[in-house]
Amino acid sequence: MRMVRSLAPVLMRGLCLAGALFSAGAALAQEAGSYRFSPVNQANLQVAASYWNPIIAYVSEKSGVKLSLKLGRTSADTTAYVLAQEVEFAFTNHLFSPEREKLGWKVFGRRLTPAIHSQILVPADSPIKDLAQLEDKDVAFPGPEAFIAYKVSYAQLLNRKINVRSVFGGNMDGAFAQLFSGKVAAVGANSQLAEGYARREGKKFRVLWSSEPFHDLALMVSSRVPEKDQQAVARAFTTMHKDPRGLDILNQVSQLVGLSAEAHFIASDGSEYEPYRRFYQTAPAQLR
Repeated sequence: MRMVRSLAPVLMRGLCLAGALFSAGAALAQEAGSYRFSPVNQANLQVAASYWNPIIAYVSEKSGVKLSLKLGRTSADTTAYVLAQEVEFAFTNHLFSPEREKLGWKVFGRRLTPAIHSQILVPADSPIKDLAQLEDKDVAFPGPEAFIAYKVSYAQLLNRKINVRSVFGGNMDGAFAQLFSGKVAAVGANSQLAEGYARREGKKFRVLWSSEPFHDLALMVSSRVPEKDQQAVARAFTTMHKDPRGLDILNQVSQLVGLSAEAHFIASDGSEYEPYRRFYQTAPAQLR
């Protein structure tokens, strides 16, 4: 395989600029008793910030634990922040490989949404109707850390010995933009994000391949956070939908990313993420 890298707002409460917190600022935040929350950026920055800022403001208020949003430009940024110990809470599925599980991060919740699938998609009017027709063509992915949209779909191409040129769009919206501009022939995608994009942008896809089901991203916390603060934040996330004000926030921000009104956060012990761990047992070496 040859790889080439390329590349509304509601309830906005102090939009946090992506990447604005650096090491010195992080240390000060820690001293002030606050923590940094970094979600995998699956959409463009404005949409992602508009979704997460109201949620983080609510969770901070309800838990009594100050959280600040650290939003990266690309989906790989969250993992970089985790590895550099620049954040204490995350919404991610990038930490289930054997090596990264040694870092001590723990799942405490997840978003209640239908199962998601890794998919390989083309526009509905594309002449391509079979994976084999992607041989020697450009295929877009969000980025090399995207588990569902890149690792699982790319593994399928590798296993079928279909050679493509990988183009990274930075996030899922960026990859879709490459597809509908005609710069690539297909895209590796997260089914939930593809459905949301289709509704927002009025686009239609043809599914060439779809994986087994996976759960949505996990709410995770670093072992560096005291248990008392972990529990307070977890409780605020997982009871948000039971509070009329919290439910209203969830309903409004969910519309921005194409989620149903039922999408809210529930408790998890991490056992639901076994399919992620199982993937790494048989994945091509370059994707582990």
